[in-house]
Parts: sequence; structure tokens; C-alpha cells
Amino acid sequence: MCESPASSFRPAIFLDRDGTLNRQVIRDGKPYPPGTLAEFELFPGVPEACANLAAAGFVLVVATNQPDVGRGTQSASVVESMHAELRRLIPAIAHIEVCYAPGQGVEHPENYRRKPAPGMLTDAALLLGLDLSRSWMIGDRWRDIDCGQRAGVRTVFIDFGYDEALRAPPTHTVRTFTEAAAVILAAR
Repeated sequence: MCESPASSFRPAIFLDRDGTLNRQVIRDGKPYPPGTLAEFELFPGVPEACANLAAAGFVLVVATNQPDVGRGTQSASVVESMHAELRRLIPAIAHIEVCYAPGQGVEHPENYRRKPAPGMLTDAALLLGLDLSRSWMIGDRWRDIDCGQRAGVRTVFIDFGYDEALRAPPTHTVRTFTEAAAVILAAR
């Protein structure tokens, strides 16, 4: 029996970075990325939960907006140093998609990739041979949930009680990344 090309595609877990894998900085009820590598700190249990997801057959892909680079308030080298540290701490990460588009209504060639647009997910799916219909997005902001839905993946929202509302309902809501991983593993 011949295997169809679609059946060879692998499922993925798309991971937001700040507030999902690493601690976010909260100011006035809103989350922000760490400003320096020294501030970059993973949440407890994240490396182990990622290893469990990878062992279950998921390809781990970080999909992160980093608009401060596009706005000129953070350097790309600082972001890349955080990504190097992320890869060191979580070797199960297969790929990192990053969008530097500044947002705030600014025209930019990468806007199709800036969450809530699904471009980072669809680009990674094409590059890595991923099956979006069997994939998930984990994030802590409405943009992550909308992005996942627009890409056709199931979503897990990590609820920190930010001063912002979701625009679409997630598939699941949890309080921590380790809970998010457990929900996905139980749904397999």
C-alpha cells in the first residue's frame, strides 16, 4: 500500500515565546518581553514538558512576534541571544520563526507573518512538512489564539489574567505551560 504524501506530514506544537516558555515582564496589567538576556528566564517545568511533547511525536516550533526590533527599541542581536539560550535550554525545539514587523498599523513586508496573521505557522508548515490539522498553538495572548485558529490548529490559552480580552475562544484554557502540555498529550 502506498502512503499518501499528506500522511507523511508531522504534527507540530507552535509555541509563543514570552509568557508561554519564558517569564514575561508585566507593566500596568500588560505583558512585555524581557529586555535583556539576563532577564530571560524559563517557567518551571518548560524543558521537561517540551521534551515530553517531542517524545510524543510533535515538532516544536517557536512562533514569536518581536515588534520592538522593528520599532528600534530592542536590537535583533539581543533577541537572537535569547533564542540561542532558548535552544540551549530546550534542545527539543526544532525551529524558531520570528517576526520583527513593528505592528501599530505600520506597513511592513512581514505583516502577513505577524500574529494574529498565520504566516509564521504556514511558513513553518511548508518548510518542515507539518500537518496543521493535527497541530496545536500554545500562547498567552489573544494574538496567539487568533493566529492558531486562522492557521487551522487547535489552541491552548495560558491565562495570566492580563488586562486584555480574548477575541476568539481557545480550544482549551490552562494556568501553566505544563498544564498545556498535559492537555495536548491527553488529547492524542
